[in-house]
Amino acid sequence: MKLDNKKRAVKFRRVFFLGSVAMAIAALVFFLLDMLGGALLSVGVFSLWYLYFHVADYQIIEFSTENDRIVLRYYKSISFGGVKFNEIEFPQNMFRKAVFEDSVFGKMTDLTLVVRTKRGVAEYPSVSLSAVELNDRRKIADALNELL
Repeated sequence: MKLDNKKRAVKFRRVFFLGSVAMAIAALVFFLLDMLGGALLSVGVFSLWYLYFHVADYQIIEFSTENDRIVLRYYKSISFGGVKFNEIEFPQNMFRKAVFEDSVFGKMTDLTLVVRTKRGVAEYPSVSLSAVELNDRRKIADALNELL
């Protein structure tokens, strides 16, 4: 099974940057018109806007269970500075458990993969599935549960 969410994550990125530009322009207009309260309100709304997207942690995901390997490639959709690409890849026979942690009424989901190594059990860092559609999250869960 192969799955990716690039188109959806790019939409979230566009919404974030267009909204940010609109709020910056509004703040500038309010400031130039000597409406300091409106400018401060725009900065406050932008702060909440940024905080929401930071907490949601939208990531571009590529998931595959082909060739007897589990491959999960991911990177932040919205980032300032350089993009940090991450990859989790291991043979399917090492896979032991997948932990899905839902928050905000199921809107945000984190996935933690647990594998068996020579030294015991190890957990990979959590990966945010917030930008993945709900039915695709179910497909990932079904594919991982099928491997168990």
